[in-house]
Amino acid sequence: MEGNKVKKSNEYYLKEAPVNKAIRHLSVPMMLGMSVGSLYTLLNAYFIGLLHNTAMLTAITLGLPLFIILMAVGNLYGVGGGTFITRLIAKGQDTEAKQVASHVVYASVIMGLVIGVLAVIFINPILTILGTTADTVMYTRVYTITTFLTGFTIVLNFTLEQVVRAEGASKVSMNGMIISALVSLALDPLLILGLNLHVMGAALGVAVANFVSAVYYIYYLQKRSEHLRGFFKSWRLSWAKQWEIYKVGTAELFQAAFMIVTTLLLNHYALSYRESVVAGFGVALRIVQLPEFLAMGIFLGCMPLIAYSLAAGNMKRFRTTFKHALIAIITIGVLFLSSVYVFRAPIMHLFTQDPAVFEIGTYIIVAMLVSALFNGVAGLLMTIFQAAGEGVPTTVLAVLQGVLFIPILFVSHHYFGLHGIVWAMTITETITCLVGLLFYMKFSKKLKRNEKNKMLIENEVAL
Repeated sequence: MEGNKVKKSNEYYLKEAPVNKAIRHLSVPMMLGMSVGSLYTLLNAYFIGLLHNTAMLTAITLGLPLFIILMAVGNLYGVGGGTFITRLIAKGQDTEAKQVASHVVYASVIMGLVIGVLAVIFINPILTILGTTADTVMYTRVYTITTFLTGFTIVLNFTLEQVVRAEGASKVSMNGMIISALVSLALDPLLILGLNLHVMGAALGVAVANFVSAVYYIYYLQKRSEHLRGFFKSWRLSWAKQWEIYKVGTAELFQAAFMIVTTLLLNHYALSYRESVVAGFGVALRIVQLPEFLAMGIFLGCMPLIAYSLAAGNMKRFRTTFKHALIAIITIGVLFLSSVYVFRAPIMHLFTQDPAVFEIGTYIIVAMLVSALFNGVAGLLMTIFQAAGEGVPTTVLAVLQGVLFIPILFVSHHYFGLHGIVWAMTITETITCLVGLLFYMKFSKKLKRNEKNKMLIENEVAL
């Protein structure tokens, strides 16, 4: 009886619920879950900050690319597999959907373990690339090794969360994120402060939290999922179906690669000024993650709804979803931009008492908040292309963000110094958003042509 109730709920919101109601059902849990999930890095920064050691705070900032790598590999399988699963479900192909789910879960664990082994082997070059100094190298080494050796839990959890959402189980997705955040909240003070593991404790807390969440998702998919129950048995997948996963998911790797490049470049230029600038970027980035994650909650929550509507040929439902999601993202972005700007000083004081870090961090927050607004709109556009299985615009937007940032950073730093570094990402996100809108205009025309051709065929059949 309970299983039927879950089935009716998920199918109803994806297929026929009023769009506003469907968006609330799918996105609000994602927004809450991702907002709570953003506590990972915030908690790490907060508890490390209590140690009053700028070198440790800088070390976990230098280590941000590590989490980006692991998250990207998880999204490679999660986004690529999740959108494919939704399209298969919309067509009634549940057996194929189980095969895709099984493939991405097993592949994510294997890839996470491989990355961990390679990272330990090449730890010295990695530390050099991260931009460590004599003061930070010891802490960064410990944080990097611990993060990578336990990183398979992060890859697995990110993959599973996307698979769960593929059939519209947004509340289950939210529950997993909240479970993970609560575990992290409980472990961080114990590991970082109580056991005096400092940066190692920060990395271990994230790993354990992700593992617990992954176990919860596996239980749901294996025992309670409407379409994917028993998916562990269906791990074989044809090359053609694997291509459907990777042509969309690969964009996540490109995006992550350029995110890492941008982070390393920012760290490099910031370190040329002083260590407090790097720490200021790290604290500001963690604060701005909250509005960014709320925007992500909207467009990622809408992803299965968009994929289902497009696969079912319901263009009216798709366009209405896009309109409402766009309005919501812009509204949230403006509200957070204004409120966080007003209270930026007391917020910064929560994470650092260092006057130098405080001064530069409050300035960086302003630029990052503006950047987050454009990033939210661009993220929605990319979500549409991913949901539609459009690999080219998805990959182009992912690559463009990194390709643009490098020359913009060089030029802006040359002419405006530290101010140029701070605002370079904002300029990049604005241009990427505009390019995404151009792609969407082309995509929209394609949908209209397909609709027109479909109507002509139906009229010919009727005659």
